[in-house]
Amino acid sequence: MAATGEEAAAMDSISRVPPVHPTVLSLGGSSEPRGEPSETAADGQVVPAAPKKPTTSSSDGGVETAEEAVEPDINELCTDMFDKMAVFLQGELTGTCEDYRLLENMNKLTSLKYMEMKDISINISRNLQDLNLKYASLQPYLDQINQIEEQVSSLEQAAYKLDTYSKKLEAKFKKLEKR
Repeated sequence: MAATGEEAAAMDSISRVPPVHPTVLSLGGSSEPRGEPSETAADGQVVPAAPKKPTTSSSDGGVETAEEAVEPDINELCTDMFDKMAVFLQGELTGTCEDYRLLENMNKLTSLKYMEMKDISINISRNLQDLNLKYASLQPYLDQINQIEEQVSSLEQAAYKLDTYSKKLEAKFKKLEKR
Protein backbone atom coordinates (compact mmCIF):
# COMPACT_ATOMS: atom_id res chain seq x y z
CA MET A 1 0.00 0.00 0.00
CA ALA A 2 1.49 3.36 -1.02
CA ALA A 3 1.68 6.27 1.41
CA THR A 4 -0.21 9.41 0.43
CA GLY A 5 -0.31 13.02 1.56
CA GLU A 6 1.06 13.68 5.02
CA GLU A 7 2.31 10.08 5.42
CA ALA A 8 4.46 10.43 2.30
CA ALA A 9 5.86 13.76 3.54
CA ALA A 10 6.65 12.24 6.94
CA MET A 11 8.47 9.26 5.37
CA ASP A 12 10.36 11.59 3.06
CA SER A 13 11.50 13.79 5.95
CA ILE A 14 12.58 10.70 7.95
CA SER A 15 14.67 9.43 5.06
CA ARG A 16 16.42 12.83 4.81
CA VAL A 17 17.65 12.85 8.43
CA PRO A 18 21.42 13.37 8.23
CA PRO A 19 23.42 10.30 9.28
CA VAL A 20 25.00 10.45 12.70
CA HIS A 21 28.76 10.24 12.83
CA PRO A 22 29.96 7.19 14.86
CA THR A 23 31.77 9.42 17.35
CA VAL A 24 28.49 11.11 18.21
CA LEU A 25 27.02 7.82 19.45
CA SER A 26 28.11 6.93 22.94
CA LEU A 27 27.74 3.46 24.32
CA GLY A 28 28.51 4.60 27.83
CA GLY A 29 24.96 5.49 28.71
CA SER A 30 24.34 8.53 26.55
CA SER A 31 20.72 9.49 26.40
CA GLU A 32 21.11 11.22 23.05
CA PRO A 33 18.63 10.05 20.45
CA ARG A 34 20.01 9.14 17.04
CA GLY A 35 20.12 11.83 14.44
CA GLU A 36 20.01 14.81 16.76
CA PRO A 37 22.83 17.34 16.72
CA SER A 38 25.18 17.52 19.66
CA GLU A 39 27.61 20.03 21.03
CA THR A 40 31.28 19.62 21.81
CA ALA A 41 32.45 20.64 25.28
CA ALA A 42 35.73 22.40 25.96
CA ASP A 43 37.52 19.16 26.85
CA GLY A 44 36.56 17.53 23.53
CA GLN A 45 33.72 15.31 24.79
CA VAL A 46 30.50 15.18 22.88
CA VAL A 47 27.60 16.62 24.86
CA PRO A 48 24.17 15.65 23.57
CA ALA A 49 21.64 18.31 22.82
CA ALA A 50 18.42 18.31 24.82
CA PRO A 51 15.81 16.10 23.20
CA LYS A 52 12.85 17.78 21.62
CA LYS A 53 9.50 17.25 23.26
CA PRO A 54 6.79 16.17 20.87
CA THR A 55 4.08 18.69 20.39
CA THR A 56 0.73 18.08 18.91
CA SER A 57 -1.06 20.57 16.84
CA SER A 58 -4.68 21.06 17.73
CA SER A 59 -5.48 21.71 14.10
CA ASP A 60 -4.23 18.21 13.08
CA GLY A 61 -6.50 16.44 15.49
CA GLY A 62 -3.60 15.27 17.73
CA VAL A 63 -1.37 13.75 15.01
CA GLU A 64 2.39 14.36 15.15
CA THR A 65 4.33 15.27 12.05
CA ALA A 66 7.74 13.82 11.27
CA GLU A 67 9.50 16.92 12.53
CA GLU A 68 7.68 16.68 15.85
CA ALA A 69 8.32 12.95 16.38
CA VAL A 70 11.17 12.10 18.74
CA GLU A 71 13.04 8.83 18.48
CA PRO A 72 12.80 6.62 21.57
CA ASP A 73 15.53 6.97 24.17
CA ILE A 74 18.40 4.56 23.51
CA ASN A 75 18.96 3.99 27.24
CA GLU A 76 15.33 3.02 27.70
CA LEU A 77 15.50 0.71 24.72
CA CYS A 78 18.75 -0.85 25.97
CA THR A 79 17.32 -1.24 29.46
CA ASP A 80 14.18 -2.81 28.04
CA MET A 81 16.26 -5.09 25.81
CA PHE A 82 18.50 -6.14 28.71
CA ASP A 83 15.48 -6.73 30.95
CA LYS A 84 13.85 -8.92 28.32
CA MET A 85 17.14 -10.69 27.64
CA ALA A 86 17.53 -11.29 31.38
CA VAL A 87 14.03 -12.76 31.56
CA PHE A 88 14.80 -14.94 28.54
CA LEU A 89 18.13 -16.13 29.94
CA GLN A 90 16.56 -16.67 33.37
CA GLY A 91 13.91 -18.85 31.71
CA GLU A 92 16.56 -20.77 29.79
CA LEU A 93 18.65 -21.30 32.92
CA THR A 94 15.59 -22.27 34.93
CA GLY A 95 14.69 -24.86 32.28
CA THR A 96 18.24 -26.17 32.25
CA CYS A 97 18.29 -26.34 36.06
CA GLU A 98 15.00 -28.26 35.99
CA ASP A 99 16.48 -30.65 33.43
CA TYR A 100 19.50 -31.21 35.66
CA ARG A 101 17.26 -31.75 38.69
CA LEU A 102 15.27 -34.29 36.70
CA LEU A 103 18.47 -36.06 35.66
CA GLU A 104 19.69 -36.00 39.25
CA ASN A 105 16.43 -37.55 40.47
CA MET A 106 16.55 -40.15 37.72
CA ASN A 107 20.15 -40.98 38.67
CA LYS A 108 19.14 -41.32 42.33
CA LEU A 109 16.26 -43.63 41.43
CA THR A 110 18.47 -45.66 39.13
CA SER A 111 21.08 -45.90 41.88
CA LEU A 112 18.42 -47.15 44.30
CA LYS A 113 17.22 -49.72 41.78
CA TYR A 114 20.78 -50.95 41.28
CA MET A 115 21.25 -51.14 45.04
CA GLU A 116 18.09 -53.27 45.26
CA MET A 117 19.33 -55.46 42.42
CA LYS A 118 22.70 -55.76 44.17
CA ASP A 119 20.97 -56.89 47.38
CA ILE A 120 18.90 -59.40 45.44
CA SER A 121 21.97 -60.77 43.66
CA ILE A 122 23.83 -61.05 46.99
CA ASN A 123 20.89 -63.03 48.41
CA ILE A 124 20.79 -65.24 45.33
CA SER A 125 24.53 -65.83 45.59
CA ARG A 126 24.23 -66.69 49.29
CA ASN A 127 21.35 -69.11 48.57
CA LEU A 128 23.33 -70.67 45.72
CA GLN A 129 26.27 -71.24 48.04
CA ASP A 130 23.92 -72.83 50.59
CA LEU A 131 22.49 -75.10 47.90
CA ASN A 132 25.99 -76.04 46.74
CA LEU A 133 26.94 -76.95 50.32
CA LYS A 134 23.78 -79.05 50.70
CA TYR A 135 24.45 -80.74 47.36
CA ALA A 136 28.01 -81.46 48.46
CA SER A 137 26.71 -82.98 51.71
CA LEU A 138 24.22 -85.10 49.75
CA GLN A 139 26.80 -86.21 47.17
CA PRO A 140 27.84 -89.42 49.02
CA TYR A 141 24.19 -90.50 49.22
CA LEU A 142 23.72 -89.71 45.55
CA ASP A 143 26.78 -91.80 44.74
CA GLN A 144 25.32 -94.69 46.78
CA ILE A 145 22.05 -94.34 44.88
CA ASN A 146 23.96 -94.53 41.60
CA GLN A 147 25.81 -97.65 42.78
CA ILE A 148 22.55 -99.28 43.88
CA GLU A 149 21.01 -98.43 40.52
CA GLU A 150 23.92 -100.07 38.70
CA GLN A 151 23.66 -103.15 40.94
CA VAL A 152 19.89 -103.34 40.36
CA SER A 153 20.34 -103.17 36.61
CA SER A 154 23.04 -105.90 36.73
CA LEU A 155 20.71 -108.02 38.92
CA GLU A 156 17.92 -107.43 36.43
CA GLN A 157 20.16 -108.62 33.60
CA ALA A 158 21.07 -111.70 35.65
CA ALA A 159 17.38 -112.34 36.37
CA TYR A 160 16.58 -112.17 32.62
CA LYS A 161 19.41 -114.60 31.87
CA LEU A 162 18.25 -116.92 34.63
CA ASP A 163 14.69 -116.75 33.30
CA THR A 164 15.78 -117.64 29.78
CA TYR A 165 17.99 -120.44 31.10
CA SER A 166 15.15 -121.80 33.24
CA LYS A 167 12.84 -121.77 30.20
CA LYS A 168 15.41 -123.71 28.21
CA LEU A 169 15.78 -126.19 31.06
CA GLU A 170 12.04 -126.60 31.32
CA ALA A 171 11.78 -127.20 27.60
CA LYS A 172 14.54 -129.88 27.83
CA PHE A 173 12.84 -131.46 30.85
CA LYS A 174 9.51 -131.69 29.04
CA LYS A 175 11.28 -133.18 26.04
CA LEU A 176 12.96 -135.82 28.23
CA GLU A 177 9.75 -136.53 30.06
CA LYS A 178 7.94 -137.33 26.85
CA ARG A 179 10.35 -139.98 25.97
